[in-house]
Amino acid sequence: MKGLYFSKIQVITMWVSVSNKCIGCGACSTISPEVFEIYRNSAIPDLNKVCGNEESCIDAAINCPVGAIFIDY
Repeated sequence: MKGLYFSKIQVITMWVSVSNKCIGCGACSTISPEVFEIYRNSAIPDLNKVCGNEESCIDAAINCPVGAIFIDY
């Protein structure tokens, strides 16, 4: 069908954030490498990759030694 366009819509089921308490230990990026990356001694979550990796994000938050990862639904 000519002129008909579809765009991909991603539904974010969970919001992940990292506070300034992060010490960059890398526990989160080991547990959930799809979502977390360590950059300049701090974890950076890729919010575009949270969907489908919710369980590993929760595991990363639980195992963060300083409690710097926050999950919001």
